[in-house]
Amino acid sequence: MDIETKLAAVRSFAQEIVTEEELRQVFETNDHPVAYDGFEPSGIAPIHFGLLRARNLKRMMDTGVKFKLFLADYYAFINNKLEGDIDHIRKTGEYFIEVWKGCGIDTSKVEVVWASDLMNSLDYWDRFIKVGKATTLDRIKRATTIMGRREGENLSAAQLFYPAMQVTDVFRLDIDICQMGIEQRRANVLAREIAHKDKLKAPVAIHHPLMLGLQGMPNGVDIKKNPEAAAEYKMSKSNPKSAIYMHDSYETLKKKIGGAYCPDRMIDGNPMFNYLQLVIVDDKAKPITIERPQKFGGPIEFSNYEDMVTNYMGGKLHPADLKSYVAGELEKLIRPVREHFEKDAKAAELYKSVSSYMITR
Repeated sequence: MDIETKLAAVRSFAQEIVTEEELRQVFETNDHPVAYDGFEPSGIAPIHFGLLRARNLKRMMDTGVKFKLFLADYYAFINNKLEGDIDHIRKTGEYFIEVWKGCGIDTSKVEVVWASDLMNSLDYWDRFIKVGKATTLDRIKRATTIMGRREGENLSAAQLFYPAMQVTDVFRLDIDICQMGIEQRRANVLAREIAHKDKLKAPVAIHHPLMLGLQGMPNGVDIKKNPEAAAEYKMSKSNPKSAIYMHDSYETLKKKIGGAYCPDRMIDGNPMFNYLQLVIVDDKAKPITIERPQKFGGPIEFSNYEDMVTNYMGGKLHPADLKSYVAGELEKLIRPVREHFEKDAKAAELYKSVSSYMITR
């Protein structure tokens, strides 16, 4: 795969690349650069964890990138997830690995790193202290939005360690690329600034868009400029009213999607189009057919994704028909994961355990 094709693959899912020129240099000088994404093991996996992350991961690996999937067990403990029960948190991390397998990720081709293992050295904490010295308390407080908290929220002292720990991870993991959600921007930008200041390797930051919760998002909200909005509008595994889970049945999917925010003729902030863009429509140039009852005109065909968008904005595609299509397409994507957990005894036992845990925020 040539450099331009690799860059195009990243652009296909990225909202922001900081910077594209640096990413070009990475691809030009390294056939197998290392990237990472991190996750708090904090509950049942929603589709942004399973479908979105798996899709982005596969596209990155197709370019030759090697990936480190970071299970942030101590972060979930600090952030009081699963009532701060570290044993529950670690078992949830094991469950996450099974979700990736169900999504078609060959876990033998990625490196799974646990935060508790990475932090088990004096070198880690030496770098952590140097990160703390290189920034200010105000900057750290602003960056607490990366853990789903609002700036100014009453936090424990340990929660104030969180942003500096995440920056430390970047250096200790020895990665070339941070590939994370746009809500993690403040930590990645801080890591780059400290790297430049201390003459360390500055990772390229590739940020994918936010996956919206079922409640949608008001038009005009910019997560990059207002990271606090992520806590309110993103799909969250700790908020069942906002989330579609990787184990939801087709009937549950239809019910959730049927009650979701989907204003007529509106694209921005509409979770249906957000899901279409991020996980459903893989090739926007291909035709799309939406089934409808004959009494409502029968199947409707669009020449490509943009044609469907244009017709929706023009009032020629009803929200109910759009929702029906989205529910059906999500069912196709989620079904293999449900089947993995039905067929694999270890996965089934992990899901049963995690399902019994108290979800806390």
